[in-house]
Amino acid sequence: MMIDHWPLFGLRVRTPRLELRLPAENELAELADVAAAGVHEPGRRPFLTPWTDGTPADRARQVVQGHWSALGRWTPQDWTLQLVAFLDGRPVGAQATRAGDFAALREASSWSWLGLAHQGRGLGTQMRAAALHLLFAGLGATDVTSASFLDNPAPLAISGRLGYRPDGITRDLLHGRVVVSQRLRLTRDDWERVDRPPVTIEGLEPCLPLFGIGSEVTPAPPPGR
Repeated sequence: MMIDHWPLFGLRVRTPRLELRLPAENELAELADVAAAGVHEPGRRPFLTPWTDGTPADRARQVVQGHWSALGRWTPQDWTLQLVAFLDGRPVGAQATRAGDFAALREASSWSWLGLAHQGRGLGTQMRAAALHLLFAGLGATDVTSASFLDNPAPLAISGRLGYRPDGITRDLLHGRVVVSQRLRLTRDDWERVDRPPVTIEGLEPCLPLFGIGSEVTPAPPPGR
């Protein structure tokens, strides 16, 4: 079975409303349809990812190729995990985490997207909470970083609720114009102090070598300690 060769297919991260896992091929196609229907309002550009520069078909292909690329380029020293968020068994978006030299640094970054039809329902917070629990409680991370445009309040609000602190800015070019992002950092200590949704993990232990670590992960305290 594929799970014998790639145990990440058995990884499950669950919140009260969502299940995050790798998709089957037909589920990946459905996720691509979610992206094709829109990730943000027309006329806005809240991400560096060019979601609106092409056609809906372009967005769908980008999701499929990104998923395949992340799996194909995976090494224990440099990995990107793109889990799909399922609500009532249907994909609604994706939550990604990335790290280089994680075994030594114990630091990762995260980003996500949610289909436009599913926004404003608290799902983004649960997706991020799931990723943070996997990184801190499951993999023993010490720091997780994120970044959002200064004029994109939704992800900044999620970060604030989950305990992130400002960590400087980044400047990028977007269609020839300079855009500024707020960098954010969440330490394990701050994560442990904040109230957060309950999260469970299934199937992680066989995956640990793929993340470059062994089974000596320090357990985290329960939410809202």
